[in-house]
Amino acid sequence: MDNASITDLWDRVLGSQPDPEPWLVAATGALVVAVVMSHGTWRLARNAVTIAHEGGHGLVALATGRKLDGIRLHSDTSGLTVSRGKPHGIGMVLTAAAGYTAPPLLGLGGAWLLAANHITALLWGATALLLALLVMIRNAYGVLTVVLTGGAFLLVSWLTDAEVQAAFAYVVVWFLLLGGVRPVFELQGKRRRGGAPDSDADQLARLTHVPAVMWLVLFHAVSFCALIGGGRWLLAPLAGW
Repeated sequence: MDNASITDLWDRVLGSQPDPEPWLVAATGALVVAVVMSHGTWRLARNAVTIAHEGGHGLVALATGRKLDGIRLHSDTSGLTVSRGKPHGIGMVLTAAAGYTAPPLLGLGGAWLLAANHITALLWGATALLLALLVMIRNAYGVLTVVLTGGAFLLVSWLTDAEVQAAFAYVVVWFLLLGGVRPVFELQGKRRRGGAPDSDADQLARLTHVPAVMWLVLFHAVSFCALIGGGRWLLAPLAGW
């Protein structure tokens, strides 16, 4: 690849794309609301939230100096991230807290990129993160899920026109923002029924001696604040509609 080709590729990834049509922003948001609210579609789509959840655990584990042994994604949309290091301390606390906060925060970052019209950069960045995650997957279902998800991002970013890329990117970001809210309510419901005794909130309670309900409050606060902030960025094109 010559220098001109590299420059063109760099400009394509980091350059800005045209503003999306307001109807596209509204339509993708409405579609994602329907997917998240429907039990049937949510059961399938929730796999994407699990990828972000477990990826959050893994990324923060590495960032805090822990050794990441591997990540497993299961067909029931649960997941498991195993890391080694001190069984207590700030690194372990941040790692445990990263799961439920990762999808909405990733959505917030994605909304910021979309507001700046960096659609292609978002798609390529997501592909790079999925490739990095793939190295840490330790089961066949997890590999299949990440490969299919990463392949979708790569194909859309490389083969489709600007409008299709924008629609795909807005669906992804809306889903991270809206889909990041529901799992916290699901966890809250499970704990109310006496289930999920080893959830992230319960692990954090044991690590910090702060009640698990307070960690649930934190997860709710992060997801709702990310949804409000990211939603305002995403809905900006509708202001002049």
